[in-house]
Amino acid sequence: MFKNFFPNKILSLTNKTINSLIILLVLVVVIGLTYSLLLSPPDYIQGDAVRIMYVHVPSSFIALGCFGFIGISSICNLVFKIKFMPLLAKSLAPIGCIFSLISIVTGSFWGKPTWGVWWVWDARLTSMAILFLFYVSYILTWKFIDNFERANKISSIIGIVGLFNLPVIKYSVDWWNTLHQPSSITLTSAPSIHYTMLVPLVIMFFGMIIYSLIIFLMRYKTEVIKFKLDKRKNYK
Repeated sequence: MFKNFFPNKILSLTNKTINSLIILLVLVVVIGLTYSLLLSPPDYIQGDAVRIMYVHVPSSFIALGCFGFIGISSICNLVFKIKFMPLLAKSLAPIGCIFSLISIVTGSFWGKPTWGVWWVWDARLTSMAILFLFYVSYILTWKFIDNFERANKISSIIGIVGLFNLPVIKYSVDWWNTLHQPSSITLTSAPSIHYTMLVPLVIMFFGMIIYSLIIFLMRYKTEVIKFKLDKRKNYK
């Protein structure tokens, strides 16, 4: 399933899909924003502050998903020596970093009217902040270490260690007493959120996934070109 991500194929893949994805993104985001800001009802307790959820929740999921993929790519890179895995992970890192920051900021804006404070050292919030630091460490490793092999090994270790933080983020609301509410959407039970809020949430989630995919393809294309140019320089 990874054959389409080999460097020799990524350029044609990006050129074929990017325009269609941009058109789809515009349609999904317009529908999602209209539904979430105008058509969905306010919460009976939180009022219109609940609309922050339509950005906060998808951002959190994408931040977790991106680092999960970075961690798996790092394992494949170190154990199985799959050469294009570092390029995949390196391309995903800034996307996940931005979405983790969005999650933290929107969570603070949501927490102020709900909890009365901008920030508490709650287990969910703290573990999410740690995830952001893992992203920053991963990105800075590639930025400041010029040797590809050395940066590859160090960043892969960061990616693997960071994997252990993901279940902490996911299950922190179950393991400890926290201010953060339990998940309203799980794989094992029906959503506890009303469909009038669930529908725009799902639409915004897909919109952010499409946006992430567009940025990923563009970044991966750039990384592939840089990788080929560096190989030619070293060969000469």
